Amino acid sequence: MTDRPASWRMPTPKQMEKLAAEAARRPTPSAAAPDAPLPAEYWDSVLKDTRAGATATEIRQRRLSDVQRHVLRVTCRRCERIVEIQTADAVRLYGCNAVWKDVAQRLLDNTCQQRTGRHEEDGCWPAFETP
Repeated sequence: MTDRPASWRMPTPKQMEKLAAEAARRPTPSAAAPDAPLPAEYWDSVLKDTRAGATATEIRQRRLSDVQRHVLRVTCRRCERIVEIQTADAVRLYGCNAVWKDVAQRLLDNTCQQRTGRHEEDGCWPAFETP
């Protein structure tokens, strides 16, 4: 421990005046207020981005030929099993006009371990993920 007071870290009044004068001379970057509307160029770039094109709901409704992802992944909400398939393999096995939602259900049902004998409870419950 030292016996120095906390004031030794504070600038002197003369130094503070000098810092304030320097800050006043420097041009401030034009920052928009947090609640100011964003420029149109920003929204154009956001909407043109390919990642903004589809939500998870839209992807599962697409045909395999329209899906741009390399790997498709579906998870079972019930047994927590994960099945991945390359888009090219899915097209080869199920055809380019097959809907991804139907293909995913078939992939999970082919190896389902949760069988109860009741039609309502049998099978896996797909949850579509983005790899």
